[in-house]
Amino acid sequence: MIIAFAILIALGALFFTLAIRDKDVPEPIPVSPIQHLEDRKHAIYDNLRDLQFEYRLGKLSDGDYQQTKQALQKELAGVLAETEETIKRLGLQPTRVAARSTPAKKSPARPTATVCPHCGASFSQTLKYCGECGRAIA
Repeated sequence: MIIAFAILIALGALFFTLAIRDKDVPEPIPVSPIQHLEDRKHAIYDNLRDLQFEYRLGKLSDGDYQQTKQALQKELAGVLAETEETIKRLGLQPTRVAARSTPAKKSPARPTATVCPHCGASFSQTLKYCGECGRAIA
């Protein structure tokens, strides 16, 4: 009984697969010709942020930090140049953030600066932990 049920399901799946027409299949989502470059650019920016964080924590020496930072910046410059070249070659419009036509409303004044009591670093946002020394900001 179970074997007959399994065979019936397999035949139904086979018939359904063969009965799908090409016009019933949706068009694939177009992939941007520069998507791989955008992904690489974001990965390099993430690596630079991580590198700076580890340097500030004292995990890297000054020489190692500078050397790795320069290598990442050189790689980023290459990716940006290749992105611009691809955009020009394909005649694409560069994606830019549209400017607002009306001025933005000012939000009410609130304290936006945070100063770490341990190391004295200041930040434009209110933080729970210091981005420089990693200690809790009370």
